[in-house]
Amino acid sequence: MDLDELQRRALRIHDLYDELNLRERGRVWTREEFMLGFVGDVGDLAKLVMAEEGAREVPGGGRAALEHELADCLWSVLILAHRYDVDLDAAFLRTMDELDRSISGRRVGDQPGSDEPGSDQPVCARGKRDDGPV
Repeated sequence: MDLDELQRRALRIHDLYDELNLRERGRVWTREEFMLGFVGDVGDLAKLVMAEEGAREVPGGGRAALEHELADCLWSVLILAHRYDVDLDAAFLRTMDELDRSISGRRVGDQPGSDEPGSDQPVCARGKRDDGPV
């Protein structure tokens, strides 16, 4: 299944949720509420990843729960892209190209000043040094 097919399927489920919410609550979720739901899903995913790594116990966890939560988060990303009119395919490719250039240019020995303090820090997804957890 390609990204367009995934997004079409995600939108079908999104529309079903809208119908259900209209019937049961008289309204649909706003983009902000949808984002808050996604943040909750990311929190659930974090707990499941910690459980998978043996750092915590999660009742009802396990591989199936991890797979479900990853798919749920992907669904949210697809819907948020739709709701904010983002061409996710193009944005993803553009971002990967930017990261490729940034990372390739910062590999040890490839760039003057690579021995500056902190240059051994991992690079985060925005191509900047990752100073670790906040």
